[in-house]
Amino acid sequence: MFNSLRNALWENIVGWLNDIPKSNQNMQAINNYEDMLRNLRPADVILFEGKARVSEVIKIITLSPWTHAALYIGSLNEITNPETKSIVKQHFDGDPDEPLIAESLLGFGTVVNKLSDYKNDNLRVCRPEGLSVEDQNEVVGFAAEHLGIEYDVRQLLDLARFMFPYAVLPRQWRSSLFQHNAGRPTNIVCSSMIARCFHSVHYPILPTIEGDHKDQLKFHKRNFRLFVPSDFDYSPYFDVLKFPAWPISLSQSYRDLPWHEEHIETALKPQIISSDDSNDKSNNDEIDNGADTDDQKNDLVGVSNTATVTIEENQTENKNSTASFLETLIKKTRSKPETKLPT
Repeated sequence: MFNSLRNALWENIVGWLNDIPKSNQNMQAINNYEDMLRNLRPADVILFEGKARVSEVIKIITLSPWTHAALYIGSLNEITNPETKSIVKQHFDGDPDEPLIAESLLGFGTVVNKLSDYKNDNLRVCRPEGLSVEDQNEVVGFAAEHLGIEYDVRQLLDLARFMFPYAVLPRQWRSSLFQHNAGRPTNIVCSSMIARCFHSVHYPILPTIEGDHKDQLKFHKRNFRLFVPSDFDYSPYFDVLKFPAWPISLSQSYRDLPWHEEHIETALKPQIISSDDSNDKSNNDEIDNGADTDDQKNDLVGVSNTATVTIEENQTENKNSTASFLETLIKKTRSKPETKLPT
């Protein structure tokens, strides 16, 4: 009885967190999905600007608009490894030519989904520079081994406690982030799953680099539980690919774009407004929603600014990088070498 009530309560909480508030329901993608699809390769990391309530929380924690990450694995027909293809088939029985991603989702765990489910979202592609075709297949295969693993809510909460600038309790006290367990994890979040995949082929994301007295460099892998989606955007080893909805061609000048002189004061971010929203009723609704959203955004900005100021006080070389700040903290607090990840 108690377990059933607890499960029902948890399902309601997850449903509420995954709901999209009205203030985000009119967000439109500013990238060209079809153009992006033509240029994707297996093992590309895709970043998402989420619209759900849990995404707004992640934005505050990470100080980044990228709230989710997934690994592009290609279609079933593009997967060459028979074992990997067999695993993916157990989790997806749709069109074999459908472009697929492996991702870890709150309430669903690590699953295979169609990339087209996100065609109306803001996306960014981060491509591992110089990754060989053989290692691309290894990364995709390692991701397939994670399918079915539950989402690690505890890790998400501990990561928030670790990154938030004010700590009531020591950040490492009873934290799941620094538990070194051999073998495959039983729970994981999206960016940690992808980090493990690239660690499996020894591809760098944001390594700690040390030099000894002989000027010899040593690369240390970061704890995979400390990765956030924006780390792949920040990494110098990943190329960032953008596919704007209206690209500026070589034959077109940015001065020739159909600019309108009137400035939009209530827009919180770049938007594409459809013609269906141009009638008076929709305009009135947008004004009302904009007022509510402004109040919410002011609260978010206040929290984000406080977090940013505190991070700047603790960092001297790169004041605007949460990822670099995390690297410094990890290096200072690491009490023993990181356990080698299983391959």
